[in-house]
Amino acid sequence: MEHTMQVFDKVSQKTIDRRDQQLSVLAVIMVAILGGGMALLMYPTVFGKAAVIPVAPSRTLFYGFCVLCILMVVYLINRMLVVKNLRATLVEEREETAQVLQQSSAELLGTLLGFSHFQDRLTMDFRRAAQINEPLSLLLIHVNPSKVFAGGPQSEVALGDAAKVLSRKLRKEDSLYRLSSDIFGIMLPGASEEVARQTANRLSEGLADAAGASNRYTVEIQIVNYPEHVHSASEMERRASALTNTE
Repeated sequence: MEHTMQVFDKVSQKTIDRRDQQLSVLAVIMVAILGGGMALLMYPTVFGKAAVIPVAPSRTLFYGFCVLCILMVVYLINRMLVVKNLRATLVEEREETAQVLQQSSAELLGTLLGFSHFQDRLTMDFRRAAQINEPLSLLLIHVNPSKVFAGGPQSEVALGDAAKVLSRKLRKEDSLYRLSSDIFGIMLPGASEEVARQTANRLSEGLADAAGASNRYTVEIQIVNYPEHVHSASEMERRASALTNTE
């Protein structure tokens, strides 16, 4: 069949839908032509002297009609097999791409520090902020995958994409943590409430773009600031714990 496929023009994956439509139209037209030709060939035999065509069809016309039928059947079978194989290839490539994305997202999420490291960093940053009388802000980001993607591999891919956005938009002194499966925490040393709010708005825009037109997830961002909202590291930690316990 490979040799047969090389006789005809190649079908690109980019034009597979258009070629499929063309093949369907061609099949309908050829069926109509072949059906009409067969009716004309059989008419004199069926109706005899009453036939509209007084001259009997020649053998050349008969053989030519048979060859045309055979060639058309071979061509249609070939095109159908080509389209079928291309569709199967597209499905395999999409599955492989999804697996690669899922794996890369899992690896990225696995590199993020967890809640215990967040506690250690919070203690150090808070002690430093209290000593030099600097503000300290914490962003709690809840990435909630939509129902269509929740629970499946696409959920992890969406969380991985969100983590990429968060990591790209951080300052050098900021730190990102994965507090639970779909909640991230960002420590912003020296950031006032206003600076934290600006950062949250910037992150919201980036996350909205990464969510895509299909809205793979929704995002909620909470701002916890010292000394505006809390006055101790334990209060700030309780805010984070309360959010992770309600997921």
